[in-house]
Amino acid sequence: MSPASHFATRLGAVRADAARNLEAVLTTGARMLAADPGASIASIAAEAGVDRRTVYRRFASREDLLAAIYDARLTAIEHAINDARLHEAPVAVALHRYVENIITVNRTWPVDLTRMLTDHTIHTRRDTAIQEVDTFLQRATDQGLLRPEQPQNWASALLPQLMHLVSQQMPELSAGQAADIVVDTFLHGLGTS
Repeated sequence: MSPASHFATRLGAVRADAARNLEAVLTTGARMLAADPGASIASIAAEAGVDRRTVYRRFASREDLLAAIYDARLTAIEHAINDARLHEAPVAVALHRYVENIITVNRTWPVDLTRMLTDHTIHTRRDTAIQEVDTFLQRATDQGLLRPEQPQNWASALLPQLMHLVSQQMPELSAGQAADIVVDTFLHGLGTS
């Protein structure tokens, strides 16, 4: 192995290690901030298994870290929506895939985006994601999967609540199993008739 390729291999390993550390800081931060909004950078770094100075080199302030966590959650939501193929996949398939993806996002990034809605970019991206799902739910209604006589926006208000509930209350279930419960409840309710 030439010195240049050895250096490139080491640089790749360092970059991969840095990426893993960043991911650990962000996901740990999301989990800890969901449990305690006052969690410090030092406690997040310690829980993530990285040196506090490493976090401060990447994030100048606690607010910068918070912004990165919220951005990561929103990016994960956008990927979940795209992966579900809400516009082209069969409605039932897209619904299950979307729910499963969002349950995974909720478990990985349990922070609530409402704290960052004063940021125009975050607010716009969140509104775009909501509109994508609302358009899909209208498609589901048009295709007969959802009853049209429900109050306007009821489905778009109920679905996130069900996903949030199962994400927090049933951690023992895989995302797929949890999605089965949410989709069944969403489409059929709890009644026997």
